[in-house]
Amino acid sequence: MNASMDTDVLIVGAGPAGLALACSLADAGIRTRVLEQAPLSSLAHPPEDGRDIALTHRARRVLSVLGLWNRLPADEVAPLKKAQVTSGNSPLVLPFDAQDEGHEALGWLVPNHRIREACYAGAMARADWITLQGDARVTAMHRTTDRATVTLADGSQLSAPLVVAADSRFSTVRKMAGIGARMLDFGRTAIVCRMAHEHDHDGIAHECFLHGHTLAILPMAGRQASAVWTVSTDGAEAIMQLSDEAFAQAVDSEFGHRLGDMRTAGQRHAYPLVAVYAQRFWADRFALIGDAAVGMHPVTAHGYNFGLYGIETLTRELVAARQSGRDLGDSRALQTYASEHQRVTLPIYLGTNAIVKLFTNDLPAAHLVRGAILRVSKHLPPLKAAITRQLTGSGLSPLDVLRDRLKVAATLMPRR
Repeated sequence: MNASMDTDVLIVGAGPAGLALACSLADAGIRTRVLEQAPLSSLAHPPEDGRDIALTHRARRVLSVLGLWNRLPADEVAPLKKAQVTSGNSPLVLPFDAQDEGHEALGWLVPNHRIREACYAGAMARADWITLQGDARVTAMHRTTDRATVTLADGSQLSAPLVVAADSRFSTVRKMAGIGARMLDFGRTAIVCRMAHEHDHDGIAHECFLHGHTLAILPMAGRQASAVWTVSTDGAEAIMQLSDEAFAQAVDSEFGHRLGDMRTAGQRHAYPLVAVYAQRFWADRFALIGDAAVGMHPVTAHGYNFGLYGIETLTRELVAARQSGRDLGDSRALQTYASEHQRVTLPIYLGTNAIVKLFTNDLPAAHLVRGAILRVSKHLPPLKAAITRQLTGSGLSPLDVLRDRLKVAATLMPRR
């Protein structure tokens, strides 16, 4: 069967990463066809899924350049002004304040389904450059020296100079390209639910590492917050079976009644936590983007942000390849993208996993180490500033990371 080759890039997966990439490439004059295995009707009005995304400054800039930020409902974008980290019953608090680094906010919290809506609307507004195809499940991929071809479940074939996988952290197309991934199953499940509360949250996010579980309270618009309760997977079902009243009381109790009376303001959703990092981000005429490249534990809120950073980098390299008269599947462009994206993401991926392991370990030695970290970090401005820049996404270049590490090292060196 002859394969149709009517586009520059085939993108597999019409989630927020795949659609944002299509918008970015369209603005650069690169045509894309986005293949989504679900019906297109599911993209226009995606259901609320309980997930709320913390967008960094760099991520907001990317969305703004693409005209997607203004498509988000303003009354559902909540500024994250401060963050506080606590461990168990310790009175120690590690605070982060946006104003310490001259920012109005550390980031902005937005419901995931609103981001999906904005990306879909942005893609539809670029219909001359983007073709969305639903009910399009990829069953095979074949690559030659001049093209990549995918076969769909209905037997049809499509070809382009480049295929980009954006089909989740469990990407099937990644496997078709012969790329493996390291996976870390935390054995835990995040139960998320929108909560209404009595007192103002003042834009403060709380990350509470408790005994045997973790509770994050993320400030949303109005007197509402997103509760992210991470528990051992074998205990998640019991919490999901609680009545709304009992669940709200449990969250309120674990949080110490700091926001007054709480009640559920949405449905509960459960998500098993598995972190994923692809062995490489490219192959011949193939690239990975979004969760297909890096699937993060949500504790540092970098998941979708990394996707947007990768989109920015990949677009830049593809544009440079075209301007130089090179093929869009040119290996030099893909290697440069992969190298830079790995430099940005790998240290944070490894660091996040290490933090999660330490702060969810209930052995006495781990408690001592956590207490020491909270005490030391609070009184090391360079270290706090470095972490704040990681949270905001305003200092993620390799040079900035190196600069931060040198500052921290200088602070820790003994005085003569």
